[in-house]
Amino acid sequence: MSQSPTPVAPQQLAPLLALATEFLRAGRPADAIAPLRDAALLQPANAAIQHDLGLACLEVGRVPDAIAALQRAVASNPRYADAHFRLGIALEKLGNIGGAIAAYDRATKLDPSLTEAWFRTGALFYILGYRNQAIGCFRHAAATGGRSGFGRLGRARALLTEDRNQEAEQVLRETLVADPTNAMAYDVLGNLLSEFGRFDEARACFERAIALAPPLAGSYYDLVRCRPVTGDDDDLLQQMQGALATPGLEAAQRLRVHLAIGKAAEDLGDYALAMRHFDAADTVRRESVSFDSAAFSLEIDRLIARCTPEWIARTRELGSLEMTPILIIGMPRSGTTLVEQIISMHPEVGAGSELHFWNQRGTAWHGSSADANEKAFIASEFLAKVAADYLALLRTVAPKAARVTDKMPFNFLWAGLIHVAFPRATIVHCQRAAIDTALSIHQTHFHPSLAFPTGGSELVAYFRSYERLMNHWRSVLPEDRFLEVDYEDLTHAPEPVIRRMIAACGLAWDDACLRPESNRRAVRTPSKWQARQAIYRTSVARWRRYEPWLGPLRALVDHGSEPEVDIARL
Repeated sequence: MSQSPTPVAPQQLAPLLALATEFLRAGRPADAIAPLRDAALLQPANAAIQHDLGLACLEVGRVPDAIAALQRAVASNPRYADAHFRLGIALEKLGNIGGAIAAYDRATKLDPSLTEAWFRTGALFYILGYRNQAIGCFRHAAATGGRSGFGRLGRARALLTEDRNQEAEQVLRETLVADPTNAMAYDVLGNLLSEFGRFDEARACFERAIALAPPLAGSYYDLVRCRPVTGDDDDLLQQMQGALATPGLEAAQRLRVHLAIGKAAEDLGDYALAMRHFDAADTVRRESVSFDSAAFSLEIDRLIARCTPEWIARTRELGSLEMTPILIIGMPRSGTTLVEQIISMHPEVGAGSELHFWNQRGTAWHGSSADANEKAFIASEFLAKVAADYLALLRTVAPKAARVTDKMPFNFLWAGLIHVAFPRATIVHCQRAAIDTALSIHQTHFHPSLAFPTGGSELVAYFRSYERLMNHWRSVLPEDRFLEVDYEDLTHAPEPVIRRMIAACGLAWDDACLRPESNRRAVRTPSKWQARQAIYRTSVARWRRYEPWLGPLRALVDHGSEPEVDIARL
């Protein structure tokens, strides 16, 4: 048996805890860390002290230190619900979504009344694409929180996830009548309004959210994407630059502010300033999310080796005869939103936006290790289940539509698997000049849960691996099921390209497809404002504005062909 630890005299511990309490009550968590750390050294198994130390570290942005202290707290007392909850917050801030969900789950099992834990879990499930789980958690938040802020927000988010948008808007507005200082409600309402093209109202909501809660400065990212920034936007650029000095501004918020400043500077024609902030955002992201380009390249090799022409040819014996799915794939920022807007204008098509289904099922399939004798059986069982589940999902999105789109760009990884599961489905591959695509990625916020680089040599390497895989799909997938659309061609002469897309989807022609800007569905990608505009060409050859500051992305300038563009008109 181990010996009991030497007791600590109260006179050693009490002054440290009193000092820490004094600092915490005065709103000085940074000053409370030292006495709490000393107290924790005296009593390392004291869960309450470890919890308070973790909370103080969390409040000042020392996330790794917070995680370490909170892990010690739950190790000392596994039934400490608040410690599990705050551990979840810390892990979420670090981008560890799986760990955060597990911590929140443990917290709510110990204390089902933890409304905020339910709400945060729902938000994470929503990010991961687990719609039903997200709705369930939001409903738990609503049930446990009642008329509290998180209770009302839980109800609103449940309605939003169910696409009951008018009801959600009403709940949010009722929330703001009851609590006009609820910054998060303003932010959620702003996103809802912008998704439906109500940009002036959305901007006002984002401005109010930031004014009420300066640490929500990341909302500037959504604000500047409601429309182009002009010289009439008094002092907006200066306000955003000042927001970077907000005390306690989290890394995730700082990243979004840098991207917002970059976007505003671009709108105002200051491309040097814009690129400095886009680069700064990428630096912030790298501090919390790493990407292994070599490992990704090896995974692409494995996919190519597994999806042989012989395996693809087995579609007749393994695949579903349903032709409902229309998969829109490609690199992010390659025109997938525009293509979905066009196709979903057809009266027989429903829009699914970005569904996470294949990223989940494809990853499970890719990681399987069945031996050769079991592969055939597993393939047939797996594919039958996958096909049934995917069709069920599409029918919840658009129950009466003959075809349903899924514009998750990263489905480019699973094009072979998708074709085997649905040999009659249409796969539309969106292509855009490599350097323009990469530059747009560099300027866009992606959730840290996505294993995806946003700049530098890592993005160049990712693009090379993507191209290698797409070359393979071209060689093994039937031409009549695999349609490629060039963004430059689509924006130069829309009608012939659009007619080709609609025909490839097996649909009769409808003139509405020529007016994607009239599509009234919700747009939940960063292209909210652009999706409400008529097809334009000003995004072609955007990279030339940034030519002196491209850095490693310059390697993509000569990657593929690019039409001549009159730069003076951009």
